[in-house]
Amino acid sequence: MANVLDQSEIDALLAAAEPDESETQQAEVPVFSRKRRDAPPEIRPYDFKRPERVSKDQMRALQTLHEGFARNFGASLSGFLRTIVEVRVADCEQMTYSEFISGLPNPTSFNLIQTGALEGQMCLEVSPLIIYPIIDRLLGGTSQDLFVPQRPMTLIETRLIGNVIRRALAALSEAWSGVKELQFEVSATESNPQLVQIVPPNEVVVVIVFELKTSNRAGTMNLCIPYNVIEPVVEQLSSQSWFSVSKNQRSEEIERRLARGLGHASLDLRAVLAETTITLRDLAHMAPGDVIVTETEATRPAVLWVGHERKFTAEVGQFRGTRALRVVRPISRDDRV
Repeated sequence: MANVLDQSEIDALLAAAEPDESETQQAEVPVFSRKRRDAPPEIRPYDFKRPERVSKDQMRALQTLHEGFARNFGASLSGFLRTIVEVRVADCEQMTYSEFISGLPNPTSFNLIQTGALEGQMCLEVSPLIIYPIIDRLLGGTSQDLFVPQRPMTLIETRLIGNVIRRALAALSEAWSGVKELQFEVSATESNPQLVQIVPPNEVVVVIVFELKTSNRAGTMNLCIPYNVIEPVVEQLSSQSWFSVSKNQRSEEIERRLARGLGHASLDLRAVLAETTITLRDLAHMAPGDVIVTETEATRPAVLWVGHERKFTAEVGQFRGTRALRVVRPISRDDRV
């Protein structure tokens, strides 16, 4: 019985096994919290069924890219409807395809979009709350007492809203041109989104929510981009590489597009034969037949102005019964004419 412990030895062992309160307080430090030490730790739920496959930098780049799309589409739609339409990005987040479909109304305008450069399809959904005011505007209405019907769109309404969708796709192609040259087109249109399944229900998609506002109506437009569609170009969507590409890119196609747009701009063209000064009294008493003498020789060419800049010297003549100018040479910045 020599190995049996008495009560005092048992109490000593229990006291040695219990941790010190000071050490316990020092150990309870919120390691993952950005708050103060006395604040509770920051705990956020994480669903392993929904992994975030697109990084935060790539999500910010996608949001910035589609903010440019919203501005261009709003300007295009305002000119098409002859009224001010404001388009802005309301939200940009990742979710599963089943969550995206479950949050859409039925019926709605659900358009499947595809492009030859990427595999798979995207979805562009436009809310009936903004579709029918647009249709009413196109047909000459004012949308003051407009009733939004709970039914699928007719063939005529589908054709009318198709003009809006095509303008949206043109602005979307222009917005994506900084990353990759893409031409979007509508492959199918459906009124019930529950009948369309372009990816598995648990597949991760990026949803960009746009808010459209007119004078007295507002609605939403959702662009759903599955991850497997943008996976080939997802590395180009990092903020640093995407901004550098969009800032320094000068492709021949962009230069041709700018030259084609500037080629139709009108310019003010005028020729100055000579310049001199007279007094206000001489100007007040000037009459037909008076001669104004200048210091410029009659044989010297005229100066051809383009806008407010001197560009060429030209000879004054006649062509097919009309006054004409024949360009002699260009004028440089250092040329004193």
